[in-house]
Order: sequence, then C-alpha cells, then structure tokens
Amino acid sequence: MILERFYSCLRLHELITNTAGFMLFGVVEFSEIDISEFKRIEMRVGKVVKAERVPGTDRLIRLEVDFRDFKKQAITGLGHLYSPEHFLDKEYVFVVNLKPRKMRGLLSDCMILAAVASDDKIVPIAPESVIDVGAPVT
Repeated sequence: MILERFYSCLRLHELITNTAGFMLFGVVEFSEIDISEFKRIEMRVGKVVKAERVPGTDRLIRLEVDFRDFKKQAITGLGHLYSPEHFLDKEYVFVVNLKPRKMRGLLSDCMILAAVASDDKIVPIAPESVIDVGAPVT
C-alpha cells in the first residue's frame, strides 16, 4: 500500500513537471519527453532590471526582467541564499511561456532556471559570455 502511494505520487509529479527525475534505490530514472514537447518550452536570456524582497517573506524575491521586446516578472524562492541585489543588472536564463501564477498576491509570469544540488546550494543559470538580451535558448 505504501509503495502504491509512493508510485502514484511519482506519476503525479511526472505529469505536473513533464521532466521529473527521481532516485529509487540508487537508480535515477527520468520520464522521457518527445522533442516536440521540449520545443514548446520558450527559454530566453533576460536581464534583471529590478529586484526586491517580497515583504513579509524570507525566501521570495520579485524580479523585473527585460527580454528586449517585452518585460516579465518572476517571483523566485531564492531569498534564503541570495539578496535581491545579487540579481540586479545580471542576465539569466528564464522560461517565458509558463502560465502566470500568483504568489503572495504577485503575478509570476516567467521562471528563472537554476541548478539544484540541495536546498542550500542552488545556482541560477547564466550565459557564459555576453549575448543579446532576449536571445532564445535551445
């Protein structure tokens, strides 16, 4: 019964994320997606033009992001590791075609990508060298 619930939760997680990876007894498995599914994810290089802590929270930071042709807002949960000033005037990779989501009354309509080793080791993904703001990531 416990394993059935465990596998049900994993299947639900895979449906939600479409790219879920999980570790079971030391073996990492990933659900596969078709290239057409991957192509639906619109990733762009964006420059953070404003960053501020969401009042009343320890982890949430509101980022205003310029993508050259448009601007979006991201609410990120990295405030326990980074100050808002850390992001200001820097370029990162964002997913820009997510359905908007409200967090603490604020709309988040893009998401910064990050590599995650643990809850206290999360590194936002940034271009290696200078590239135009708004450049697509493939």
